[in-house]
Amino acid sequence: SDVMFVVGQEQQKVFAHRCVLACRCQAFRGMLSQAPVGSQDSSSSVPAQGPFILGNVQPEVFLAVIEFLYTNSVTLNSHIALEVLTSSVEYGLQDLCKLCVKFIKDTLSVEQVCEALQAAVTYGQVDLQQHCLAFIEGCTAAVVRTQGFRELSDVVLARVLRSDRLAVDELDLVQAVREWAHVSSAVLERPVPEVAALPVRELRLPLLAPSELVTLESYNQQDLLIPV
Repeated sequence: SDVMFVVGQEQQKVFAHRCVLACRCQAFRGMLSQAPVGSQDSSSSVPAQGPFILGNVQPEVFLAVIEFLYTNSVTLNSHIALEVLTSSVEYGLQDLCKLCVKFIKDTLSVEQVCEALQAAVTYGQVDLQQHCLAFIEGCTAAVVRTQGFRELSDVVLARVLRSDRLAVDELDLVQAVREWAHVSSAVLERPVPEVAALPVRELRLPLLAPSELVTLESYNQQDLLIPV
């Protein structure tokens, strides 16, 4: 090996070969070309070719990227698949991206589907978006109770609510959106009506029974989730 990376908060050392990384990945080629072999930073005793500090990447994720560059395959698990997908986009590794998408689709779960959908929208993975939405439509009542649902962006949540095939009672869906809005309000430090403006437009309030509308109004007097 002739290049070293110090990865993650654990500062794990990862060794590799410049020729392999540069040949397989343009992003690494650019990184390594800025630090030619044998060059020396005048302000440091460390050779300019390394170590490269990657403090914001999990070692397991970076090792998966390195594995792909060496073998054209990757070992994934549910804990790192989305992070490896992120890295594949950042490094411009389309084939690795495809492997990640396939793994995520094959192992999708109620607990992870919202996080997967958010990533799919962020990185423009249309096929994964459609797969996640279909999954959510099949088990909506369980999905809306997950932490991932409460962490969706307003744009992605609105996209979910736009479906007319959600398997959940409408009042339960309104309550789930209310919980989402309170979480988002706290995180973004913005009023509930403001953070919920986009998703609320997609709620089908006319489907509620008169008694449910009374219940909804009692809650709405407290947080003004729904404009009146």
